[in-house]
Amino acid sequence: MSATGKRWFQVTHCENIPVREGRRVEIASRQIAIFNLGDRFLAVENPCPHRGGPLADGIVSGTTVVCPLHAWKFDLIQGNAVNHPESSQCLVTFPVCVEQGIVSIEIPVAAETEEPSPSVCEHRDRPLRWVQRKPLSPYNAVQRPVDSPDSVTS
Repeated sequence: MSATGKRWFQVTHCENIPVREGRRVEIASRQIAIFNLGDRFLAVENPCPHRGGPLADGIVSGTTVVCPLHAWKFDLIQGNAVNHPESSQCLVTFPVCVEQGIVSIEIPVAAETEEPSPSVCEHRDRPLRWVQRKPLSPYNAVQRPVDSPDSVTS
């Protein structure tokens, strides 16, 4: 069994993340969403635990973010689902520090491999599934007149 530790990673300058918006970064093989709340920065795992939606692209309100795919709302401090309190699905949150205008995030990593340690949250690696449109039926397709040899006049 490998020992795990935590390591701070410098991510970006504060001005690169607009107020009330998020940005996705990849650190130690993890996709992380960093949010600028105006008075502080918060970081959570980027894939939504519900269906894998990109939380960094979600709408930020107060200390919550709404997933752009299915409107699940998550608390960015605690990681729990706000509008689905019965759900056990939660986000992994990460400590954030700002020093000299640079945002840094603390990530758990395995000591020997420098890879992230396993997450305590279940169902976080579900793949993102996109909706595939069905082809139009012949009844819904646009009907265009076809010139037949009988209708051509000479």
